Amino acid sequence: MIPMMVVLFFVLLILAVPVGHVLLIASGGAILWAGELPPFLVPQQLVAQTQSFPMLALPFFILSGALMMSGRLGEKLIGFATELVQRYRGGLGSVSVVGSCVFGGVSGSAVADATALGGMLIPWQKREGYPPAYCAANNAAAATIAILIPPSIPFILYSLVSNVSVASLFVAGVVPGLMLTVGFVLVNNISARRRGFPFVKTPFDSRKVGKLFLEALPALAMPIMILVLLRFGIATPTEVSVMAVLYALLAGVIIYRDMTVSRFFEALIAAGVATGVVMLVIMGSAVVGWLMTYAQVPQRFATWAMETLKDPWLIILSMNGIMLVAGMFIDLPAAILLLGPIFVPLAMAIGLDLTQLGVIMVLNLAIGLYTPPVGTTLFISSSIAQTTIVRAAMELWPFYLVALITVLLFSYVPAMTI
Repeated sequence: MIPMMVVLFFVLLILAVPVGHVLLIASGGAILWAGELPPFLVPQQLVAQTQSFPMLALPFFILSGALMMSGRLGEKLIGFATELVQRYRGGLGSVSVVGSCVFGGVSGSAVADATALGGMLIPWQKREGYPPAYCAANNAAAATIAILIPPSIPFILYSLVSNVSVASLFVAGVVPGLMLTVGFVLVNNISARRRGFPFVKTPFDSRKVGKLFLEALPALAMPIMILVLLRFGIATPTEVSVMAVLYALLAGVIIYRDMTVSRFFEALIAAGVATGVVMLVIMGSAVVGWLMTYAQVPQRFATWAMETLKDPWLIILSMNGIMLVAGMFIDLPAAILLLGPIFVPLAMAIGLDLTQLGVIMVLNLAIGLYTPPVGTTLFISSSIAQTTIVRAAMELWPFYLVALITVLLFSYVPAMTI
């Protein structure tokens, strides 16, 4: 049954069938082929996965991001990020990096960041003399910082399969997010010095930066609010997600005064569509996960790894390799939901902290978002920059280097995970 499901899964992926449908067809087809289990198991597991109170946090966090990303708030964030770093070597490229860091505390989505920031910044960077392929590579890599800075949709998904608290994962995601931000800023700085990229030579204006900081403060305060409420047990993740929506509405109505009825309904529709896509993947993964558990795949894999690889450091290295390859072909939400149930028992067997595993998993799968052949942020950024995927991919090697060093640090230095 499992071999048939795997074959169907990869055949449908090659045929470019959406991953949510791939999961449903592969699991349903495998059940019908084997004849061991009743077909009504598929709808039963589909519904069972949605009966979770913490799952309500997903649509509300997505909605709060949609409300905050549009309007004047986005302009203020970009203005603050621009004024902060544009005068340094590689500053125009670093705006994308710092912008993704601050936007990550609002959207929690790499795809949303790649689209919103890329649409605003890539044309400007090209006009100033940056190569289109470099702009695309920089935006594609920088956008993945958003899924580490809370609120993070991938961390919420990981908590569903690992039973690790969302609060612990959100806090643990801050340090790697900031490390990638600093690393990618250094890449921009070194690249600019080596390749002679232009930069703005206006002097630092502390008054202007202070003014822009105050204007962007409502958005910058949102991830801090989320972390405080969760860390001190003031509210559950679902309650915090509802508060985030109310906060976004108040910011749009009272502070920025640009919230309209039409904009609110547009955000509702966008959040509904995004939630539907994620939920289809979650529901399809539930069936696949149940079948793998029924066939004892996680236990067998853990036993094989312990008997064959033996050393924990080697097992962790192999897990990293599997996640990197999986991220190249499978969408990030599906990869978390499929690999999580397999790696969690193995991590427990070798004494790897499950919060640390969550950080490692999201870091690895984030690299897949800008790695061909299925690099979502790479495709989006290349399209905006009007360059080819191949040229953009050739510019990515320094960003890969920083990301892989970060992965190895969090894989082998447990103290890095707070």
